[in-house]
Amino acid sequence: MPPPANPNGNPAASTIQLSNGLMQKLKPAKIFKGAVEPQPPPTPGGYSRSSAGPRHITAITFDDRGDQVLTAAEDETFRLYSCKTGKHLKTLYSKKYGVDLPRFTHKNTTVVHASTKEDDTIRYHSLHDNKYLQYFKGHKQRVVSLEVSPTDDGFMSGSLDKTVRLWDLRVPTCRGLLNLPSAPVVAYDTTGVVFAVAVNHYSRILLYDQANFDKAPFLTITLEDPTLALVSYPPRPIYITSLSFSSNGKYILVGCSGDAHYVLDAFEGHLLAKLEGYVGLERRRLDAPQSIDPVKGNSGEEVSWTPDSKYVVGGSLNGRIAIWDMQNLPTRSGPVDLKVPPTRIQPLANLDGHPGPSRCVRFNPRLAMMVTAGAELAFWLPDQSADNEEIAKELLRKKSA
Repeated sequence: MPPPANPNGNPAASTIQLSNGLMQKLKPAKIFKGAVEPQPPPTPGGYSRSSAGPRHITAITFDDRGDQVLTAAEDETFRLYSCKTGKHLKTLYSKKYGVDLPRFTHKNTTVVHASTKEDDTIRYHSLHDNKYLQYFKGHKQRVVSLEVSPTDDGFMSGSLDKTVRLWDLRVPTCRGLLNLPSAPVVAYDTTGVVFAVAVNHYSRILLYDQANFDKAPFLTITLEDPTLALVSYPPRPIYITSLSFSSNGKYILVGCSGDAHYVLDAFEGHLLAKLEGYVGLERRRLDAPQSIDPVKGNSGEEVSWTPDSKYVVGGSLNGRIAIWDMQNLPTRSGPVDLKVPPTRIQPLANLDGHPGPSRCVRFNPRLAMMVTAGAELAFWLPDQSADNEEIAKELLRKKSA
């Protein structure tokens, strides 16, 4: 089970409140150069992927307490790091099945993850002794979306076989199945009561009640951005790579592979904001040409909320980390009008310091720390040196008064 919340709802005395100033002071405190094994040299006459550039980390996950972070990469390894000491703890290999989309369960020693070869089974893995505890079979094609329930041992997967399956860690058979017209992307809300399914090529987001998932969705949201027609006609389709609810449940962040992410009202489905000011991650390199139809990049974790939902952090193909302020989102009510353009929001800050494309960006659930990943891994902390100067000035002011 997840750790108990503070019953008073008050943060502990040592809690740092995230603010515009603090977010702009984030700097890479440690960069792990060897976070991904390099490409092996090409065999004579064999196919080489070197033209695609270096291998990348494709997914990162924190445990519930924010003590540890786990990465999965194209070199078919898990790497476990301590967030408190900033040290690499261990490397585990999954050369037979490949590894993608690792997700910590509510125990900090076990994860579920998708496979990239051999078959499309989801595996329940113990990091403690490097053993598989359970296999979850059912998907006929690669799993592209995987999320663990925030409240219990349930989890949910979406696959290229156009199905969503609901599972329980204690039972190897699937306990629910949704058939969809296209490959889905899934997300739970923070209560675990509601889950969302995005359907690409149809630009729909379906919201289901967890207890009545076999019934029709209680809300169907159409994601249509009228400002795209100003760029090209016909407008380039939106390709959704991730979904995540804000911690207060009011908003849904829609991560996309192109040059914009979106924020929706979770109760009625209004399109509220368009997050701009970065380079989309569908290409492997900046100098690669863009495809006609949008595609998913090699990771779908390029954008996420901070734990308090005041900010959204996102990666970019040029390596910069964009921070968008979400504290003054517009409010809309009444019937949804798809012709009303969203509020366009530019980043509060574009942080430099990540080497190469920043494919995965996640904020620690408990600590004032951000992790970014691509060909290398970076831990970001607020630079407190400026704060010390401000404290000294304040003390001098008090003395003179």
